Amino acid sequence: MIVVHHLNNSRSLRVLWLLEELGIEYEIKYYERDAQTMLAPASLYQIHPLGKSPVITDADLTIAESGAIIEYIVDRYGNGRLIPALGTPERLRYTYWLHYGEGSAMPPLVMKVVFKHFGKGDSGAQDAFIAPQIKLHYDYVEGELRKSTWFVGEEFTAADIQMSFPLEMLVQLPEQVENRPKIKEFVERIHARPAYKRALERGGAYDLTKF
Repeated sequence: MIVVHHLNNSRSLRVLWLLEELGIEYEIKYYERDAQTMLAPASLYQIHPLGKSPVITDADLTIAESGAIIEYIVDRYGNGRLIPALGTPERLRYTYWLHYGEGSAMPPLVMKVVFKHFGKGDSGAQDAFIAPQIKLHYDYVEGELRKSTWFVGEEFTAADIQMSFPLEMLVQLPEQVENRPKIKEFVERIHARPAYKRALERGGAYDLTKF
């Protein structure tokens, strides 16, 4: 059985959500962030050398990184669900968004969080680089969501699960969603999904305003 090493207020909620969407049985091992540093506890290093979450174990396998975990679960347990068929334009678009979520969308938001906690009010880098990058990427995402209900088209896929975390982070910033209604609507849609609600029930409190 898959064991999800689940850190509160983290990307690992996406793994619980994916498993709920697919109806796969799993176990959870819970970890709590340090209240001051917001870092994961040292006990996670016993599971993976980087001490990060999400991490899953499945028999003798240990898999880290959100995208790799999603690909593994969908490929091994999905039976063709939540992923477009090979060789289709939709499959290429799916792969793109699966990697864009962490590779491009998250870095400027992470930098903003770091400066918020440790930057001591230094606004130079934020004004010159971080804020323009956030605007660039999320204007782009807003435009893409004007084209279809979900990131790959009219069908919900695991790419939407991967894209959920950066958009959930963004909507905690009112100034960022004021003129981006499609992003706000996307987050509202995912929060309404029964599988997402079940993941919240099992995963516990999820409050990104603490970042």
